[in-house]
Amino acid sequence: MNSSHLTHITEPPGVAPATGYTHVVTGTGRLVQVSGQVALDEQGRVVGEGDPEAQARQVFANLDRCLSAAGASFADVVKLTIFVTDIGYLPAIREARAAYIDPARLPASSAMQVAALFRPEILIEIEAMAVVAG
Repeated sequence: MNSSHLTHITEPPGVAPATGYTHVVTGTGRLVQVSGQVALDEQGRVVGEGDPEAQARQVFANLDRCLSAAGASFADVVKLTIFVTDIGYLPAIREARAAYIDPARLPASSAMQVAALFRPEILIEIEAMAVVAG
């Protein structure tokens, strides 16, 4: 998991320090964009209905599989975009994220609460952008 092609800037001058994310991540290489992943298993069944922790773990497992298929890893991720039906799910998401991403080198991130996702039993959707060394 070498991410030496990425630079993380957590505290740019004049901006409040980042907590739980990095303000700016730059890199050189090939861009990998992963569509929003949700808590569906490989047969398309919902994992963890009503359980944000179980859904967050499945979402990160799916992101990991997608990144791997593109020749990338979480060490290459520069941006996560998180959609939740309840902003109170962020602690569960951060816990699941910690199993995959070094907390000292967090990606840039955005999180937003939405009224609904594409199916009512889906609580979390996360997109990822990675830059793989050339």
